[in-house]
Amino acid sequence: MVSILFFPMAMAAPPSIPNDIQMVQPDPSLPKELAAFWGKWEGSGYASGPGKQIQLFLIVEKITEEKASIYLWVSFLGYGGRRREANVTKENGKYKLWFMGNIGKNEFMLEGEELVYDAQPSWFTINLRRVP
Repeated sequence: MVSILFFPMAMAAPPSIPNDIQMVQPDPSLPKELAAFWGKWEGSGYASGPGKQIQLFLIVEKITEEKASIYLWVSFLGYGGRRREANVTKENGKYKLWFMGNIGKNEFMLEGEELVYDAQPSWFTINLRRVP
């Protein structure tokens, strides 16, 4: 029982992952800090406004120094899953993926082994873990 309370179970993959996901290995010349975004990520947290639990699943299918092809599934306000093209920028020496959504800016930043998702204007921040 203790393990259930202190070690949350892995989130199940979202129901709407497209069948045509194409994982393209990053080019070996890509900086390792940027190539580290590539892969599958998941996490959960709470929205600060409505206080509702959110589950999030991200697949970075392809990444270059300018753009990233991503699939993002969010269990919040009927968002579901969508493919996006994210911009790649470097601020204060750290890479960031971002795109403009319907209600604001969506950003992804690496912090150690986690990927931090920040939905602005400050609806929520979720730490994502890499999954196989």
